[in-house]
Amino acid sequence: MNNTIIGTGINRKDGQAKVTGTATYAAEHQIPNLIHGYLVTASIANGKIKSINTQAAEKAPGVITVFTHKNAPKIFKPTNNFVNSKIYEARLPLADDTIHYAGQIIGLVVADTFEQARDAAHLVQVEYTTQKPILDPKQATFKNAPSMFGEEMKFEKGDFADSMAGAAVKITATYKTATELHAPMEPHAIIAHWQNPDSLTVYEATQWVAGSQNTYSELFGLTPERVRIVTPFLGGGFGSKAFPWPHGILCAAAARKLQRPLKVVLSRRQMTANSGHRSATEQTVRLAANTDGSLQGIEHTAKSYTSPVDVFTEPCTNITAVMYAAPNLRLQQELAVMNIGTPTFMRAPGENPGLYALESAMDELAWELGIDPIELRLKNETKENTRRGLPFSAKHFAECLRVGAEQFGWQERPKKPRSLTRDGKLIGWGMASCTFPGLRGAASVKIRLLADGTAHVLTSGNDMGTGAYTIVASTAAAGLGLPVEKVRVELGDSLFPNGSMAGGSQMTATLIPAVMVACEEVLKTAQAKTAEEAFASLRQSQRAAFEATGSSAPSQEGSKWAFQSWGAHFCEISLDEEIGRLQVTRWVSVMNIGKVMNAKTAASQIRGAVIMGIGQALMEECHFDPNIGYPVVYDLATYHYPTHADIPRIQVSFVGEPDLNFNPAGVRGVGEIGITGVAPAIANAIYHATGKRIRELPITPDKLI
Repeated sequence: MNNTIIGTGINRKDGQAKVTGTATYAAEHQIPNLIHGYLVTASIANGKIKSINTQAAEKAPGVITVFTHKNAPKIFKPTNNFVNSKIYEARLPLADDTIHYAGQIIGLVVADTFEQARDAAHLVQVEYTTQKPILDPKQATFKNAPSMFGEEMKFEKGDFADSMAGAAVKITATYKTATELHAPMEPHAIIAHWQNPDSLTVYEATQWVAGSQNTYSELFGLTPERVRIVTPFLGGGFGSKAFPWPHGILCAAAARKLQRPLKVVLSRRQMTANSGHRSATEQTVRLAANTDGSLQGIEHTAKSYTSPVDVFTEPCTNITAVMYAAPNLRLQQELAVMNIGTPTFMRAPGENPGLYALESAMDELAWELGIDPIELRLKNETKENTRRGLPFSAKHFAECLRVGAEQFGWQERPKKPRSLTRDGKLIGWGMASCTFPGLRGAASVKIRLLADGTAHVLTSGNDMGTGAYTIVASTAAAGLGLPVEKVRVELGDSLFPNGSMAGGSQMTATLIPAVMVACEEVLKTAQAKTAEEAFASLRQSQRAAFEATGSSAPSQEGSKWAFQSWGAHFCEISLDEEIGRLQVTRWVSVMNIGKVMNAKTAASQIRGAVIMGIGQALMEECHFDPNIGYPVVYDLATYHYPTHADIPRIQVSFVGEPDLNFNPAGVRGVGEIGITGVAPAIANAIYHATGKRIRELPITPDKLI
């Protein structure tokens, strides 16, 4: 493999298409005879539909029909088990007259144009029988959270109570995180096109093409081969576009009933209720330590919230067993049902809020002991996953801490709060660790060597904007001995070999080994050592192409090793305490992700994650109207997130070695680890600046004055 290509900062293969507007997103596909749908949503959070009058809407200009629970198109219940199929809400759209949360879909108006459908939707008259919704966590009933992916949400090792009783130093603190909304640049949208009653093409932003193909096939009683999913580009997903939402399912069902291609695009307001969010959490961390800082016990309990129509736990405590060593450990997760839309995966689900609590508590312990926060973490570093009892592979966490401290100048940090000022403002330095599991799936890739001297790579695995086009192209170029410019990549079509899911930071680790195998296979097929030899053979034989498919999947390595990526964040903040104005002024991140396939896109992933984490720490929150239950934020103006003026230069470095125990390329994921640890680094810097410990996100100006 040509190592002059792998690891260097190659420009994005999809960059020109995106900046020139030729990249086609879900709502932009041009389909003849296309009609448009607009959702009708509930204005109450709990109750039943007493009556729904659609007559005025049906008579409006351009309206074709209006679907409600009274004439809902036929949909089959899928297996919904993550293996055969998966939908975000177990309750199918328009299943009955019951309302479970404000914004729930109760109808779909279909018209010749988007504007006609939208206007007619406002003419639908609904009367409700209402019940008081549960919107206040204090009124919710918490129960032990169910297992997630086969792992129990409750774990205990040793005797934590005994360790706490005998500890020289103890920390107990409760931390809260706010509800965060998914707000990708590309709104959720779908075009469903039935070529005939048994053949469906779906143009939809999905992070899992093969999974959507299987799910839509089950929803409509088809074989997977009769369903085609097309997703060449996604304008962001972060977990909210992995599976079909009710609007997509309803759109496909309505299109089949009408035998017309149908488009449904969610408004930003509708997205606040109908495309998921990160659940608010309340977490309590208790640490028991000796005077030298060695941990004797860790307890981490967490509460989160789900909807009445599905179960989703924000798994905050899973991270605790991999971070620090302690002979006594107790983890427990609880879940309550509230009348809100269904929460779901959001960048580093569980790990992100979980590390906010754990890394904040570690900082509190360091101050209590008078020990440097880095020294405390190094002293308690664990060499194994406590729950699984497996050693970590290619772990360079300590190196992340040491390199980050050196780059940031941590050794110059004043040891007292409120001791550093600049231009009349308080200055604070903070740090936190970060981590995310190394995940990998099975994937297949087809490579074609063409007579024009180019290589064509095809797989259904897709690119959320994270750089998959570029990584796949550079890997193929290296394996075939070609310039990157001679490699064309096509992604995101279920007609291509199954490329697995763009989620859980696993796409690169999953796809790249398959590309490497496909390169070997196509050269074998051509009986050539390089692509240039194959091209010469093609010209002589007058054949159109050589092609081969390569596949790769995890084997037994997961029974021998625990795979995890590691890192550390260091930040500086300035605070004008009189008005509560906080600015993040400096940032250093050091990551250990195994092999770095593309220095430019990898660093970009970390920077984007840090920016998202700064938003979580300082701005992002969604409140629900206590009367009607609807999110009080309704667009990108009312939902606060960072702009360029809020972000400093973010310095990113990578350390470590390829993790060849994990896969043949030695690469782990980079998409999600960057957001973990960001919020606690900022909170810890605020304590250093002010001496005030703030344990609730976001840390808004009112909490800083």
